[in-house]
Amino acid sequence: MRLKVLLLFAVMAAFLIAGCASKGYVDKKIAEMQAGVDADLNTMQAQSSMNAEEIKQLKTLANEISGKADKALNEAKGFENYQVIWEGVVNFDFDSYDLSQTAKDNLEELGQKMIDYPRSLLELAGHTDQTGSATYNLELGRMRADAVKKYLVDQYAVALYRMFTVSHGETRPVAMPDDRNANTKNRRVVLKLYGKL
Repeated sequence: MRLKVLLLFAVMAAFLIAGCASKGYVDKKIAEMQAGVDADLNTMQAQSSMNAEEIKQLKTLANEISGKADKALNEAKGFENYQVIWEGVVNFDFDSYDLSQTAKDNLEELGQKMIDYPRSLLELAGHTDQTGSATYNLELGRMRADAVKKYLVDQYAVALYRMFTVSHGETRPVAMPDDRNANTKNRRVVLKLYGKL
């Protein structure tokens, strides 16, 4: 009987020792898991703070853009009543975007009009003849319009925001190939000045 009690006591002691070891192991694992959860929470809090800051910056930017849009709309009021107050054409030599003296002389009246009407806006549309590829002609038309715009900036101090360029390349000929001097007529920049009379 005594042997049974000793044996029972030994088994219970072994279970208690094993339980203590298991409890220590479990406590260690719980501590590791808690550290991982804490790290994840810290990362999420940091990300949340960054997101809140980004949202704040986006709101500030949206308010600035809204203010600028309102200002632009107020500035634009009245432009719906604009009409063409001057029209002209500047012609160019073959495969060129250099302004001839004749072209510069033709731009004198336009430059003066833009000074006299400081709220006027200018549309510059570049055109070419049908010689060359469509892609090249689009670029050449743009360079011709830009050459006129640069001249008006340099000679008459016209602000860039008052001038808008477009290139039609060879797509809008004013003269058909069977017309006399068709290519010469098609190598041009068409100018339209918009303003209030």
